[in-house]
Amino acid sequence: MRLSALSILLVAILPMSGCGDTAQTTPQAEITNPQIAPVAAATESYRLGAGDKMRVIVFGEPELSGEFFVDDGGSVDMPLIGDVAAGGQTVADFEKVVISRLSNGYLRDPKVSIEVLNYRPFFIIGEVKNGGEFPYKGGLTVQDAVAIAGGYSYRANVNVAYIRRAGSDAEIKVELTQRAAIFPGDNVRIPERFF
Repeated sequence: MRLSALSILLVAILPMSGCGDTAQTTPQAEITNPQIAPVAAATESYRLGAGDKMRVIVFGEPELSGEFFVDDGGSVDMPLIGDVAAGGQTVADFEKVVISRLSNGYLRDPKVSIEVLNYRPFFIIGEVKNGGEFPYKGGLTVQDAVAIAGGYSYRANVNVAYIRRAGSDAEIKVELTQRAAIFPGDNVRIPERFF
């Protein structure tokens, strides 16, 4: 009788302690931050442009591998296959083009890996302490750019910024209540506040 009372007690305690059947445990809620998601998505869709430096590795072919720049015309001059259009393409798209060109009579089933080594710089002007040209790093936001430029000046409007994307003449107004992604070649302007 005593043994069965102990068994009943253990059966009642084990599921509460988490040592029992794992199928009945409650899954943890996923933690997401909707303000960071647009930054990550923007980074993934980065488009190559003039001044970007890439490392191209063609596996098993060291003479075709190396570091290459995207020229002012948006092309990369590569051994064996010549000029390859890169401007405006994602790294994944450019990789597919290189594979296609190498497959066209040069290599059988080429394996290619491409990574961006140095992005073209971004620019920040207006009401920051040290405006100018700065090296770009992946995942950069307007708030990060302001910090790199030494912070806001005392006259800065800290609620809004204007971004002019590379190759565009129009500025985009960005409310700084959220993280706003910037890309290489972008020009960020921090306006003066009005009293």
